[in-house]
Amino acid sequence: MQSWRSVMPRFYFDLYEGEAMALDEEGMELKSVEAAQVEAAKSLADMARDAIHSMSAKPRDMTIDVRDEAGPIMQVRLVFDLQTKRGKTF
Repeated sequence: MQSWRSVMPRFYFDLYEGEAMALDEEGMELKSVEAAQVEAAKSLADMARDAIHSMSAKPRDMTIDVRDEAGPIMQVRLVFDLQTKRGKTF
């Protein structure tokens, strides 16, 4: 008897932060486009947390382009801009 295994789609998450870029060559198997959207949002949250911990006052434009084997699916973007209201900047 032959067993049929359901194949999950593979999604790739290309990261952009300012001028820096990291293309995802491995990808990740996920159940759906919605699952890929959640994964991209979580990754952006992690990038924002890292920006906060770096205490950098310069704005950061963080983007994740999500694609599959057929091409682009979505872009998830966050602009992080820390503005102090008094005196010292970090």
